[in-house]
Amino acid sequence: MKKRKTITEAAIEVLRHSDKTLSVSEIYAKIIENSLYEFHAQNPLSVLRVELRGHAVGIDYPSASSKKYFLYDEVSRTFGLANIQTKYENVKKEVTPLTTLRELHLKYTDEFKAKILRQLKELNPYDFEFFCKNLLEKYGFHNLVITQKSRDGGIDGHGKLKIGLAYMNVAFQCKRWGSTKISRKEIDAFRGAVQGEYEQGLFFTTSSFSKEAEESSIKRGAVPIILIDGNMIVDFMIDKHFGIEYEELPIYINALDNILS
Repeated sequence: MKKRKTITEAAIEVLRHSDKTLSVSEIYAKIIENSLYEFHAQNPLSVLRVELRGHAVGIDYPSASSKKYFLYDEVSRTFGLANIQTKYENVKKEVTPLTTLRELHLKYTDEFKAKILRQLKELNPYDFEFFCKNLLEKYGFHNLVITQKSRDGGIDGHGKLKIGLAYMNVAFQCKRWGSTKISRKEIDAFRGAVQGEYEQGLFFTTSSFSKEAEESSIKRGAVPIILIDGNMIVDFMIDKHFGIEYEELPIYINALDNILS
């Protein structure tokens, strides 16, 4: 039994045998003329248009496919095949460079996060503790106190987090380190300091944690220690706009063919 073509495969078949780019209506007419696909929708042109746009280079939106087969000419509102290098050079020039914009945004974001993390590593230890305290307040912690150095007992601060109708006693530790990873030894020492008085511990560091430290953070019958490394701290800052300002830059995508057939 011959396998039925999909809408996308039918459109590819039409364009493969065309020496020019075609509009949605023209592609639809060729599909019907050659019995390449049988549409059952009330508005088949809209269905076909969505398929073509979803697989078109430079047209990206959340539900668009990652597989790109078509090139879209914004001027003529026609489609061609993306894998043909010579036929549709004029179409390629008209493709919106949205992919390039996304790549630039990712690069900018990575560089921005790295810069913020470097600044955190340059804080003095007390300022970093104060920073962590304020960050926890943004996430709903209450009665937060930084412990005096002469009396900290291995705990930099403590407070409460409301869980339902009750409050959980939480302690936190802050290590403003460079590239040295936090080992299991530091985690065990912190757990020993909070055991019996607090229900949870939070361990902040501007560096990262060793594999052994990560594996020992949650142990049966012991106070759980939540590990928060430098990258997570920066993500939390962005999430709460804590020490971070942002500007919304709209990116417009041509969708004129959605209203003009």
